[in-house]
Amino acid sequence: MILRKIVRKLIIKLGVEIQKVQNSVAQASLTEFGNNPNNLRIDLPRRIINPERIFFGNSVSIGPGSFLIAMTHYPTVSMQHPEKQQSLQRFNSKITIGNRVTSTGGLQVAAQSEITIEDDVMFASNILINDGLHGYENTNEPYKYQKICRIAPISIRRGCWIGQNAVILPGVTIGELSIIGANSVVTKSVPDRCIAVGNPAKVIKRWEEPTQRWVFVRPLERKGTTLNETVRRKETL
Repeated sequence: MILRKIVRKLIIKLGVEIQKVQNSVAQASLTEFGNNPNNLRIDLPRRIINPERIFFGNSVSIGPGSFLIAMTHYPTVSMQHPEKQQSLQRFNSKITIGNRVTSTGGLQVAAQSEITIEDDVMFASNILINDGLHGYENTNEPYKYQKICRIAPISIRRGCWIGQNAVILPGVTIGELSIIGANSVVTKSVPDRCIAVGNPAKVIKRWEEPTQRWVFVRPLERKGTTLNETVRRKETL
């Protein structure tokens, strides 16, 4: 019993030391980006392509499994057919990540145009942000060999909270201090101080300034109203 406790303590101590070494390696092996931020942490494993087109604020922390790519052309080597000639698309892409942005892990950011993430945004795990989509105009050709389409900038404004497994698609702006629920697919812009959930994501709550509370938002169902008209049912989260 005593021997087992000693072995357990040694294993825990070894694990702590290994973690320290991993953290040191992660910091020492960080590539050079488009600027020189202070206190930037991107855990291993990670994959970063064209870091000179990626800009960070200070005190950013990104968990393991991230993939950050500012694309300059398509197809890339892995998407090139070995026996066919594909026309080359060129991009002038940029990724900007603000101060104190945090990600639990599995953050994927792919820019063909421009992706801006403002200060104090919080990402849960397994988030995909992509400002372009694979083409699908020709069903006789595998989609990986078709041109990137629907390219449009993405902006995630200050203080947002993006829930687990969320997908944010081209042309979307997520307003200041808004929340995207877990497993949501954001296809349209979300106003400031709103909560949006679902696939496609829809606003279900808004922050009501006079009462300082979240209120439900739903379409009116009375005869003669339009879908753009809303009624608020005051309930707290």
